Amino acid sequence: MPFPVEEKYIIETELELSVKFPFEFKNRMIKSNGGEIDSGEFFFQLHPFFDKSDKKRISRTCNHIGLETKNAREWQGFPKNGIVIGNGGSGDLIFLQHNGNGILTDEIYLWDHGEIEKIAESINKLDE
Repeated sequence: MPFPVEEKYIIETELELSVKFPFEFKNRMIKSNGGEIDSGEFFFQLHPFFDKSDKKRISRTCNHIGLETKNAREWQGFPKNGIVIGNGGSGDLIFLQHNGNGILTDEIYLWDHGEIEKIAESINKLDE
């Protein structure tokens, strides 16, 4: 069950990955750090930001965005400018990306075993 996250943990992840998350994505995650997206067409588990505020939150956020992004970057064909924000449970990932400047766009992309497809204009549009 997701719970709110303090913005300082988002900032720590931004520093770790040298990116800036989009405003809409940050606001959603501040209210509910992780959780599920079920659009009817897609079902994903959102990765949380690593929350080190207590042992319970550490254990619930151990599959955090920073770790999952580092793991995905070892896969052949995963974009170097991609930041993993979730997975579908069968090797497919959803991610945000930037054009080299570190500022992530709102668009949500699907990485499905090497195939990349834009699936939504923003995190809130994916959930509609």
